[in-house]
Amino acid sequence: QPYLADRAQVDTKLDVARTAANAITTLWTYTPDNIESLPDRSAGFLGGDFANEYRKFIDAIVPTNKQAQVTNTTQVMGAAVETLTPSEATAIVYTNSMATSPMTKNIPSLRYLSYRLTMERRDAKWLITRMSTVTSLDLTPRL
Repeated sequence: QPYLADRAQVDTKLDVARTAANAITTLWTYTPDNIESLPDRSAGFLGGDFANEYRKFIDAIVPTNKQAQVTNTTQVMGAAVETLTPSEATAIVYTNSMATSPMTKNIPSLRYLSYRLTMERRDAKWLITRMSTVTSLDLTPRL
């Protein structure tokens, strides 16, 4: 019986980590052509007040990023579950993000970020209800 409980916990942790990684990739990857639909694409990963905060943030940056023709790509380098209960979890996600724009001569803006995600289980899905930046390192070339 302890073996089955351990296996179930491992499976849940894998589900949380995969969901966190997929969510971060979706939340921070966009082009000038699809940034307006980003809140709708991300909605399936978000819950609570955070869903509204994220939508407001993206709505605020859409005009500027469309005008500058910003393309942002985020790659998850690692994800781990920090805490886990039957209904809540926290996960740490490590990312590499690259943004390009014709306005900066397509010289990439490189950022290494890690996030702490607070997640809640609702209807067999893990949803992000809070996100904070743990580390941030900007390696963008300065010309």
